[in-house]
Amino acid sequence: MDAPNELESAIEAILFAAGDPVGVERLCLALDLDRVSVDGACRRLADRYRYERRGIRLVRLGTAYQLCSAPEHAGVVRRALESRRPARLSQTALEVLAVVAYFQPITRAYIDQIRGVDSAYTVGILQDRGLIEECGRLNVPGRPIQYRTTQDFLRTFALNSLEDLPELPSVSAEEERTGAAIQARLEELRTAEEGS
Repeated sequence: MDAPNELESAIEAILFAAGDPVGVERLCLALDLDRVSVDGACRRLADRYRYERRGIRLVRLGTAYQLCSAPEHAGVVRRALESRRPARLSQTALEVLAVVAYFQPITRAYIDQIRGVDSAYTVGILQDRGLIEECGRLNVPGRPIQYRTTQDFLRTFALNSLEDLPELPSVSAEEERTGAAIQARLEELRTAEEGS
């Protein structure tokens, strides 16, 4: 690809057709270019969408890129697609999701220990929604399943990576054990979820 516009056009076509995040390495292979060139073209394309106040945005999710609707049009998009929209996450689901996000990889037993109640049902709901996934087994007797957040989690809460999560405040061991530290961050996650 010679011209920058042609490269940006090709990236736009790939991301539009994919619908889901596409890894930068995959883009490099498809376009037969190095990472610096692809990252630069994606940045230019993202800047152009913002500058022209277009209805779409190009967002970076860790080492992947995806096209999504512009946040300022969230209200009309939501109304247009209301029947397709999944129900909001409950307070319990947000709590379990926060525990997984901050302590991943994590087993269900540890989630239960932090929350003080059984979380099996909620973990299943979060898996069905694609916000968490299995990521192996802990090497202890019984080999319990470990969970982590997904790319959909990052996209839903408008995060580029897990490093964008707010820092947990310093707390005593007792507060951490009961999950009190996580409660402070639930409202931030709920606000982010409502804004998406």
